[in-house]
Amino acid sequence: MNGTPAILLYGTTPAWRALSEGLSGPDVAELNADLVALGYATSSELPPSDYYGSATVQAVDALEAHFGLVATGSLALGQVAFLPTAVRVTEVTATLGDPAGNGSPILQGTSTTRKVTAALNTTQVSQVHVGDPVSITLPGNRTIAGTIASVGRVASPPPANGDGSPSSGPPTVEVTITATDPAAIGAVDQASVTAAVTTATVRSVLAVPVTALVTTADGQPALRVEGDRGVTRLVPVSIGLSDDADGLVQVSGPDLAVSQRILLPPEQNTP
Repeated sequence: MNGTPAILLYGTTPAWRALSEGLSGPDVAELNADLVALGYATSSELPPSDYYGSATVQAVDALEAHFGLVATGSLALGQVAFLPTAVRVTEVTATLGDPAGNGSPILQGTSTTRKVTAALNTTQVSQVHVGDPVSITLPGNRTIAGTIASVGRVASPPPANGDGSPSSGPPTVEVTITATDPAAIGAVDQASVTAAVTTATVRSVLAVPVTALVTTADGQPALRVEGDRGVTRLVPVSIGLSDDADGLVQVSGPDLAVSQRILLPPEQNTP
């Protein structure tokens, strides 16, 4: 305000008027709570109240003095701003010297809590639920754990192709993922990551690389299994859960057993 930095305080009621002795309301209540939380008054000196009394005046004096302002015991409109939580400034949209009209945005911000967002095909929404575990692969192939925090309900069209033409892909919804240990993200600010969602688990099963699957003449999935004396035979299998992150798929069948040698298609075998 006129070259003086505004003070950011916590509160759900935005600053909409000057605050001074004698006023009452939810904006005064959150101011009183902030003054106590910041140590400008004790809870005994300024108990929870929505009234701007002499105790609030004294605490505001201390607040103004801390920031090198003239202690007036009151707050002009624009001297403080209230937001529900801490904010990280991501962009300053105003230019120094430009006129600022009522309601004109001057900056943009986000929460200080890091999160991962992903665009999920609407065809897969029924498979994903809040609380599902997620494996997040950060730049440098470092993997950390996370969980799905929210699944969007509004579908968005797929982004346009590079030439500006409409994409033929399915619509998507936004999925928000939080890291189990946010500190494990490190110094990463904004980056592309890979998120693998665990929608189901199964234990004590046979699993093979998904690239080992072939198709029989009648269209059934099968594996090339090496038998005695190097003889290869085609064994039909049933397919279960897949692990996209590790490229594995669950298989079962009466002719399968642990430690059998499974052959990849010829073009995938290395010499």
